[in-house]
Amino acid sequence: MTTTTPKTVEHLDRVVIRFAGDSGDGMQLTGDRFTSATAVLGNDLSTLPNFPAEIRAPQGTLPGVSSFQLHFADHDVLTPGDSPDVLVAMNPAALAANIRDLPRGGTILADSDAFGTRACIKAGYTENPLEGDALESWHVHALPLTSMTIKALADFDLTRKEKERAKNMFALGLLSWLYTRPLEGTRAFLTAKFAKKPEVLGANLTALQAGHHYGETTEDFAVSYEIAPAPMPPGRYRNITGNTATAYGLTAASHRSGLPLVLGSYPITPASDILHTLSGLKRYGVTTIQAEDEIAGIGIALGASFGGALGVTTTSGPGLALKSEIIGLGVSTELPLVVVDVQRGGPSTGLPTKTEQADLLQALFGRNGEAPVAVLAPATPADCFEVAMEAVRIATTYRTPVILLSDGYLANGSEPWRIPDIADLPRLDVEFATEPNATDAKGNPTFHPYVRDPETLARPWAVPGTPGLEHRLGGIEKADITGNISYDPDNHDLMTRLRAAKIARIADTIEDLTVDDPSGAADVLVLGWGSTYGPISAAVRSLRGSGIPVAQAHLRHINPLPANTGEILKGYSRVIVPEMNLGQLAFLLRGRFLVDVRSHTAVRGLPFTSTELVEVIAAAVAEVTDTGDDATGDDGTGDASDQNGASA
Repeated sequence: MTTTTPKTVEHLDRVVIRFAGDSGDGMQLTGDRFTSATAVLGNDLSTLPNFPAEIRAPQGTLPGVSSFQLHFADHDVLTPGDSPDVLVAMNPAALAANIRDLPRGGTILADSDAFGTRACIKAGYTENPLEGDALESWHVHALPLTSMTIKALADFDLTRKEKERAKNMFALGLLSWLYTRPLEGTRAFLTAKFAKKPEVLGANLTALQAGHHYGETTEDFAVSYEIAPAPMPPGRYRNITGNTATAYGLTAASHRSGLPLVLGSYPITPASDILHTLSGLKRYGVTTIQAEDEIAGIGIALGASFGGALGVTTTSGPGLALKSEIIGLGVSTELPLVVVDVQRGGPSTGLPTKTEQADLLQALFGRNGEAPVAVLAPATPADCFEVAMEAVRIATTYRTPVILLSDGYLANGSEPWRIPDIADLPRLDVEFATEPNATDAKGNPTFHPYVRDPETLARPWAVPGTPGLEHRLGGIEKADITGNISYDPDNHDLMTRLRAAKIARIADTIEDLTVDDPSGAADVLVLGWGSTYGPISAAVRSLRGSGIPVAQAHLRHINPLPANTGEILKGYSRVIVPEMNLGQLAFLLRGRFLVDVRSHTAVRGLPFTSTELVEVIAAAVAEVTDTGDDATGDDGTGDASDQNGASA
């Protein structure tokens, strides 16, 4: 009788895995399913999907490679990882495109069946890299994933090509065994997805199980790994992307305000998933309208707000440019409006599936005339929920358009999210005008649409059709109080200043900027906004672990800024602002507060790594220490790394 010796199980504190293959190899699905299984086990995690813009990119080429990176651990995770520990390469192009990111000593799992001569040449190799010594610095497992999948599906009445499509499930089963991930969730997902295609369902389930069995029985892998759950506050958790969190936050805000949500939107990468998610929430009073273009989408949203609903539109950078005129109309009519801009690489079509933070100045100033709006930015995928609710609070309280600046990194990335108790969410009470607020020259009751609340400077929100509240709205300048059309110079000056003052007063209801400076001895402050939170926090954590004191602060509200922002900036010898543009926030802070804010910039379509930020921050600390700076001053240098900065 033959017995199988149990394999060794080792315990790790963290792992970074990158799945890579053609855009048709199912890498996003594979990564998503592995992530879901990881979330079920209670690990903290962060993900980075990275895929080409083309629906079907050229097969076997470097531009056609799609990848999904997952960082999971038994402790707090801040980023998807600077580099993978394990690279799953489904073809030569996937290996060539990602090998430079894999540290020497890392592990490669490659589908050897895909490494034919033609495929290797197409990827830039002169010979099969799995057969020579080109990869001798890495641990390589060259496995015939495709042929093993086909063999496992021999009894299924499918074509060879159809059987090959299940190789990603074989790989998922193998990795699930290797890192002790459960298969039940993926089985349930496949059962729901292919319920009407029993043969395809059976093939995928069989391939998944075959990959798991291969891990159990092969001598290629003598060890499997376990990663303990991360300590988290008690509660019910789910894995969530930034786009889904944004959609849920808008829906929750609709519920807490009592306003029906109306989304007018035109599909655009990477914002489309917000439209997709909201379209499935009709039972919660959500109406979604897929418009014929970006301008129609925001017109629908502003019209909905005029009618007493919560008007929302979603877009990315190119669409924000098209929506600018109606955002200006929202400023003039002083109606609530939420505009979600999921930023991507630009200009023009740019990099549709890559991340960037280069819409900040457009959000702040990209309209004709003096047209100030509130601008907010979430820090993490889960934070998108709270920031969406905050955007609705500001829009409805101050009767103004609000631009929420997410980005592709947050939108597609995911992390565990503690599901809040609805009763604990803030109430967003909205009051509509219900009766006249003035009398005319004859003493009759009348309604003046620009009588302002003394605290917020917001005008009354009157639903059309309310008896006695007939009034005029539009893009032409209105007279203060009465709302009559006015071309008076002094009135225009007054109304312009009132609209600006209203936005400024938002600062009265937001929290001060807080600084994380546990030692109190830091001379260098790292200030971030939006999705730079994770890499900055990881870098600061690393430096403090080395005994280097560094302070950190992060902006959620960008317009208006927290009231104490200037005081905070002037309290440090050096302020560094990492951002995925050419220094837009730094440009604004230097001009407003006359502080020598240093930029560290990158526009590569990828988030910062914590490693590069560690180097930049450490260099700044050393420079301050060497020069003995004790206060921020303007020496005209501009950028902490390459002297790049935004130009006016």
